[in-house]
Amino acid sequence: MNNQRASIGVLTVSDRASRGEYEDRGGPAIREYLAEVLTSPWSDVSRIVSDDQPVVEAALTQMCDERGCCLVITTGGTGPAARDLTPEATEGVCQKMMPGFGELMRKVSLEKVPTAILSRQTAGIRGQSLIVNLPGQPRAIRECLDAVFPAIPYCIDLLEGPYLTTDESRIKAFRPKK
Repeated sequence: MNNQRASIGVLTVSDRASRGEYEDRGGPAIREYLAEVLTSPWSDVSRIVSDDQPVVEAALTQMCDERGCCLVITTGGTGPAARDLTPEATEGVCQKMMPGFGELMRKVSLEKVPTAILSRQTAGIRGQSLIVNLPGQPRAIRECLDAVFPAIPYCIDLLEGPYLTTDESRIKAFRPKK
């Protein structure tokens, strides 16, 4: 068990937010969620970047490789529009894709809104880091994280990262019985 402080990346992918034309609501929603559910020590590594695949890939690589983030959560860029390339950037930097994350997030989102079928969120592994792509809307961020977060601490364990604990009254992390 690794009890080090977890570095967690929060990457907002938005042309308008990166230019200061639009208030980033996704990044703050992710940080608020993490503060609510995590009981283990963690520090935030946040960035806002434009919807350019090489820029997103560079930010993901830096967060994983240089900043040592065990978990990077992205918001934005998961739709069908021409500039929505966050899943492609994630696939471009990951050694393994984790399609179950996207499948579960879409399933949960489809129970709320029929347009969730247009969302392309996914997840993947880069080295010892898990990257999870979320939609941009704060309500959808919370719904998606509620669905997948129970599996995230164990995934980080399998990557030999820090031991993440949760407020079990809010989210119970799943770990197999020893």
